[in-house]
Amino acid sequence: MDWLILLAPAWVMGGLLAFLTAPLGCLMLWRRMAFFADTMAHGTLLGIAMAAFLGLPLWLGVGCLSVLLVAILWILHDARLPSDALLALCSSALLCSGLLFIQYLPTLRPELLSYLFGDLLSLDWPDIPGLTAAVVAGVLVLLYNWRHQLRLVTDADIASSEGAKAGLQRLVFMLLLALFTVLALRAVGSLLMGALLIIPALTARLLAHSPRQMVLWAFVWAQVGIAGGLWGSVWLNSSTGLAIVLCMAACFALIFLGQKTLRHLKLI
Repeated sequence: MDWLILLAPAWVMGGLLAFLTAPLGCLMLWRRMAFFADTMAHGTLLGIAMAAFLGLPLWLGVGCLSVLLVAILWILHDARLPSDALLALCSSALLCSGLLFIQYLPTLRPELLSYLFGDLLSLDWPDIPGLTAAVVAGVLVLLYNWRHQLRLVTDADIASSEGAKAGLQRLVFMLLLALFTVLALRAVGSLLMGALLIIPALTARLLAHSPRQMVLWAFVWAQVGIAGGLWGSVWLNSSTGLAIVLCMAACFALIFLGQKTLRHLKLI
């Protein structure tokens, strides 16, 4: 019972986070922007360091850095430069800058592991209302733009003829990812945010036969991974972020290998 009381706020927040994890992860796969999540995630360390240096709330530093990164990537967009290479450049530069900055801030060093790998168990009930409001706002924005987002990833030409503005929708998507980055920092840390988005969506892709099914399955596997990871972190006395990602990866592996085995047996 004591463990359940300890886990309850983290479990509630993890469950709420899945409402953004599932649709954003699916959109990321459909848009082939998996690198973008890692770039945003690695930038959070620099945002944390800047906030600590200026005496600002950490969430404000991470949020400002995420929005700044969106603006930088928007400016750097150039047909001559591969987008994945630009993202790799920004990701490595931001991660190294953040780690270097933290070395000169002794107050942040003891908490470095929690920033890298997350500490969802540090959440308490007073944190939930504000985080819930942010998740609800993100979901509402996503619902309002969902039809255009989906049309752009399935058939961009038809979507444009129907009035969807590709540039605006790309900006909306990137800003929603910036919001997710701020919220997910406590859950899985800066190094594992991309996994929190991608693994449930990949698992869902193995089971779904339509975009709607894929989002629903991604939501289910995000919930399973978060719940299993939380209990696993208590059982193993490990970081919550590591346990959540490993639980999600184990679910993907079981389904993938199970499907491969069944197909092989049918062939025999």
